Amino acid sequence: MPAQIDPHAVPDGLPRDKMPVLRTVPMPADTNSNGDIFGGWIMAQVDIAGSIPSIRLARGRVATVAVNSFVFKQPVSVGDIVSFYAEITRVGRTSITVNVEVYAERDPEALRVVKVTEATLTYVALDAQGKPRAIGES
Repeated sequence: MPAQIDPHAVPDGLPRDKMPVLRTVPMPADTNSNGDIFGGWIMAQVDIAGSIPSIRLARGRVATVAVNSFVFKQPVSVGDIVSFYAEITRVGRTSITVNVEVYAERDPEALRVVKVTEATLTYVALDAQGKPRAIGES
């Protein structure tokens, strides 16, 4: 009888003190001409992940105003389980800066976890007319 595996256990290599804001599995349609996951797909997912804590803090609409830094450390492959961890690092009057770290779980039979991307983005809180508004205002 095979050993029981806890599907909710945090694999070694993933941050144990943080919860991912987004987790997904890239598909073949997300690949570039080299067969790796297209960098633009990863950038879009990072932007979504960074926006989640920003929307929560701003209690409303936000827009990305800057990609302060973006580093691709390792390629991402079809079938990797990709986890996005986002942490607010700065709050201004209307802006929120977020660091996003991205990890890939690969090769389930001999599981490896690698950090594949890290980025810093800045979002601005918007009012109903799409104008910047102070954080905490409706």
